[in-house]
Order: sequence, then structure tokens, then C-alpha cells
Amino acid sequence: MSSASPNGVPASGPRLAWLFDVDGTLLLTDGAAREAFAAAVAEHLGVADDLRDIAFAGRTEPLILGDILNKHGRRFANDDEPQFWATVFDHMRVLLHPGRGRLLPGVAELLDAIEAEPRWVKGLLTGNMTGMAEIKLRRFRIQDRFAFGAFGQEAADRNDLARLAIGRVGAAYGIPASRCIVVGDTEHDIACARAAGAHVVAVATGTRRRGELEPLHPDLMLDDLSEPAALLEWAREIAAR
Repeated sequence: MSSASPNGVPASGPRLAWLFDVDGTLLLTDGAAREAFAAAVAEHLGVADDLRDIAFAGRTEPLILGDILNKHGRRFANDDEPQFWATVFDHMRVLLHPGRGRLLPGVAELLDAIEAEPRWVKGLLTGNMTGMAEIKLRRFRIQDRFAFGAFGQEAADRNDLARLAIGRVGAAYGIPASRCIVVGDTEHDIACARAAGAHVVAVATGTRRRGELEPLHPDLMLDDLSEPAALLEWAREIAAR
């Protein structure tokens, strides 16, 4: 019989958890999400707005929607909000067609490498609504590669969302925040990892350049995920603690 830790998790269980952001970290949609929101705004609010002045990168989608509604002085009533999200998702399925967007360099290989480590688990930490994340991941055929997730509808504040995700990892696997790694491409990913007590890897594959992210002192700063050897070795050192 295997020994167990004080929280009841087997001592031979997972030692390290990876939490990946989606947009700009795993994949790019070439603006399809902004277009899907704009189309839903036109249908539900009767307003033509390309939303170019609304910040999307690294933020939760409920917070983005709040900015849109505040901009136009509107509020949803009754079941209007679920209908709005359904419209966004419908447009996204059409807009994110084959040939648009791409999986970022090294992502598939890194996911393979993590899966090859028997005591590592990986999940999502994304501001996307669950439905939006599923559309994006399915488009690039990585929807089945994550064991768990924390999504935008669960907490509007990204720091709170990270704390929720880290709490779930602890409850499900007995992995503390000190053995969790957040991978993201914006200042919000760095901040939320810090707020949750996790390590953070920043990648300059989204809208933020290395020169913007490096001064925020992520634990590891990478141009992209295409050469994961150093990243994996660093992660093994964390897992061994």
C-alpha cells in the first residue's frame, strides 16, 4: 500500500502542476475573438463598434464585457447575458475557420514533454469563458490535453482566478502553490501567478514584447516555447523540492 501525505494525497502522486494561459501563449486567433464580440454587440446592443479601444489581452472576458457595457451605458437584464455569450460563441465558431490563427511554436512539443513526465499535470488558467476556450482549443486539436481549468466566468479578477486554480490543484492533487507554474504572455499572467504564490514563465508570443515583460521579473522569460529544454530542466528542479 502506498504512503500518503497528511492531506490524504498519495506520496507517489503528482509533484508539479502547469497552468497555461490560452491566447498569445498557446495559440493566436488573428483577432477572431474581438470580431466575435463586435458582432454580438451589434446584434444585442444595436451598436456598430469594432471594440479597438477595449483591452482584451490577459483580461477575463466578463471584465471585457463590463467595459463594453460601460462604454455604451448599457446593462443586461434577465437572461440577456447568457444569450449574448451564446451569440459570441456562435460567431467565434464561424470566424475561427481553418486557415485563420495558429498554434504557437513549440506548444505541441512542450505538451508532449509534460505528458511524458508521470508526476506532472497540466491545466488551463484563462480569462476565456469555458465555451470560448473550448472553441479555440478544439480548432487546433488540443482540447483533450488539459486535466483541469479555471475560466473567466468563475472570477472577473485574474488574481482571484489564479487563486481559485491553485486551490483546485491543491485539493485535487496535493500540489502546493510552490510547485505550480503559470505560463502566460502578459503582465496580468505574471501578476496573478505572484498573487497565488506560484512560479511564472513569461513568453513574448502575444501582444507584449520581451522588453515589456522582463522588467516585471518573471521567474523565467522566453521569446517563445520552441526550445523547451531549459524550461523543462528548470521545472524538474521545482518538482524535486
